[in-house]
Amino acid sequence: MILVSKEFTFDAAHNLVKYHGKCEKLHGHTYKLIVTIAGEKDEEGMVIDFLEIKKVVKENVLNILDHSYINEIIEQPSTENIAEWIWNRLFDKLKTERYFLYEIKLYETPTSYVTLRKEF
Repeated sequence: MILVSKEFTFDAAHNLVKYHGKCEKLHGHTYKLIVTIAGEKDEEGMVIDFLEIKKVVKENVLNILDHSYINEIIEQPSTENIAEWIWNRLFDKLKTERYFLYEIKLYETPTSYVTLRKEF
């Protein structure tokens, strides 16, 4: 099995309505998203074309979240909840007989991130 990853960034604002602290106030982040696909190489020697990952992520995640107020999309937009939302948007679209969505990492800051990997 080979792991193939692509990195993305997007800017968005949110506030944590069920949290008591400074993050309950409106603020923004430049998020970094790393999408990892696991699978076997095809006859061209690739698991998945990086361009395919880019297309799927742009259409299903970035076009929605970039420069958005995430609370209008996700009720309590913690990094954990945003990561789950992204996973659910991508899982079926990045799955074939040969490869599947293996993991996503969502960085809220350069030093704070969530890793989501579901066992099958």
